[in-house]
Amino acid sequence: MDDVLGFVASSGAFFVFFFLAEPLFRFVCRLFGLYAVVEEGSCHVYVLFGKVIGVLTEPGLHILIKSLGLKGLFVRFFGKRHVIDMRLDQQYLRSLPVNSEEGAPMGIGVWYEMFVSDPVDFLFKNTDPRGSLSANVSSSAVRTLSNMPLADMLETRHTMSRSVRADVSPKSNDWGYKLGSVYIRKVHLRDHGMIRQIEEKVVNRLRQVTSAIEQDGANRVDIITSSAKRQAAVAFAQATAMRPKVVGEALEQICKDPEVSDLMFELLEVENLLKSGAKVTLVPRGGQELLTQLIASKG
Repeated sequence: MDDVLGFVASSGAFFVFFFLAEPLFRFVCRLFGLYAVVEEGSCHVYVLFGKVIGVLTEPGLHILIKSLGLKGLFVRFFGKRHVIDMRLDQQYLRSLPVNSEEGAPMGIGVWYEMFVSDPVDFLFKNTDPRGSLSANVSSSAVRTLSNMPLADMLETRHTMSRSVRADVSPKSNDWGYKLGSVYIRKVHLRDHGMIRQIEEKVVNRLRQVTSAIEQDGANRVDIITSSAKRQAAVAFAQATAMRPKVVGEALEQICKDPEVSDLMFELLEVENLLKSGAKVTLVPRGGQELLTQLIASKG
């Protein structure tokens, strides 16, 4: 039991010692500049007494004595380490003022990429490479794209992008800040009065087109309606003209049999009397003329 407790105690002490000693050891090594860790997409530039003594670009663990020599032991105390971000960056310049060949005030939106190509030139050849590159792209866009025809400015964005990039790239390379892709993302009018005039013209044109479409539709409907009415009138006229013929042929067939014709005319007469609403008095047969005359005189 004592052996087990002693093993547990020694293991705990060993774990606590290394748990505290390992960070302390790494701190001492970093303090004296024995090693450096370069992260992905970054670069370390070491300067000693105003002179660059080494540049570490490969990511990973670097032993400074191996990479920089004996100077690596003193750079921590007498020199300086610069950590530079080497990743691709991008920026968008909004509404750069440009005038077209026709004198229209236009705005150009330029999107571009940039990255550090030479860390030493980036540090010491320009105090503000990012701001200088932005100003360079802005001035190149205004200089290159001014006095272009308005139609080309609105349609040939790829050609405009290549022109701006070709004008900027040689100057940006001298600062160790290389220009990547350049793209003209937006071309718009800057004069609000001109914008309102164009909007009014577009609205008026749309109203004219809409009214023309409505009028054409109404004309087509009128043509269809009049054509349908004409055809219906022709059909009704033909039916009206055919009716006497049909009735005459039917009467001709009926009159061939006198009994049928007499019965039909009697039925028609009775039907007309019923429809007229007249008062009918039935008199029995037998030649009672006196009764007939009395009824007639009373009526």
